[in-house]
Amino acid sequence: MKGKIIQNWDSVDFKDPKHRKQLSGALQYFLSLPDLFVPEEMEKIKRFKKDRLELRGLLAAAQEFATTADFPASILPLIEKFHAVPLYDNGYEMIFDVRNFSGSARNGFDILDVESGLTFRRILVGDKLDVFQMSGEKARVYFSFYGGALGWHRQLFDDKEYWTIEDNAIAFRNTAYQFRAAVFYALIEAVGAAQNIAWQAHPDGVAAGNRGYLAGRDAATMNAAAQNIILNCANKGYGLTPANATFIVLCPLQLRGRIKQALGYQYDNVQGSPSHVDYKFQQITTTMLTVANTFYVILPKNKLKAGYRMDLTLFSDFDILSYTDTQAGWMRYGGAIGDTEQLQRCATG
Repeated sequence: MKGKIIQNWDSVDFKDPKHRKQLSGALQYFLSLPDLFVPEEMEKIKRFKKDRLELRGLLAAAQEFATTADFPASILPLIEKFHAVPLYDNGYEMIFDVRNFSGSARNGFDILDVESGLTFRRILVGDKLDVFQMSGEKARVYFSFYGGALGWHRQLFDDKEYWTIEDNAIAFRNTAYQFRAAVFYALIEAVGAAQNIAWQAHPDGVAAGNRGYLAGRDAATMNAAAQNIILNCANKGYGLTPANATFIVLCPLQLRGRIKQALGYQYDNVQGSPSHVDYKFQQITTTMLTVANTFYVILPKNKLKAGYRMDLTLFSDFDILSYTDTQAGWMRYGGAIGDTEQLQRCATG
């Protein structure tokens, strides 16, 4: 049988210690190589996918499980479609500045809040430049452990139930990375009420029930949120200007269409008409927000930090009393919002 994790399951002899070790390595590779954060440029996505496929090919060859045996060509497309590896939500990685700390031997990282007090002024002939002292504080973000376990009864191997084995592995991996995503989305939702912004009035005074009422008010709310962020963060060294800033609009699935309409709302329903949106926005939709009637306007990166200390790593054991192989998976990561003024929680009513 051809699979996603092992190219040919029929070549695996689970009684062979060498094959069990190779299988464990294949599972580790599969679980620890997620689709990383979505890059801003499509070319990067293509290059990453190409590199990943090459890596998978090299690993499969090293495992010596690849053979020429295959399913009939007529049903291969159906198998691939049915058993495609599901994606998990990683949109938060476009919001947080994600750093890889694997192999760093660190227990966390610092978010610096540094003030230099630096100002420029005219210097008359003979005067000296002022020397300003740097001062500030730092906050420590510690890496926490997260884990789960996956057990396979050896009957699955004895009876060659390879689809079940792979389905469980895929679900296990997706659950692990979905949980990590949930941790970071929860950080966003934990932002205090000081960053709340009311639903703004329609700029053209359109009454409720008329075309463009919701879209106009939502667009005005986005504009007000972006303006607040720019003004609040103007002197924090982010290099932020109305012209170069791109904001993330993070919304729950329930508001996906509504936000999309607001981002495309025009003054007149004709091609080329000016947009109500005054800033650059990029929409991210997720099912992982717990509140369905608000959305967030976010200035990404800067002091929104995430650190990955250990990717999903497997540890194996066989329980002779239950005839079960257990794979325990551990991850370690941490994150923090170092500047809550980079976010605005927007009402929709």
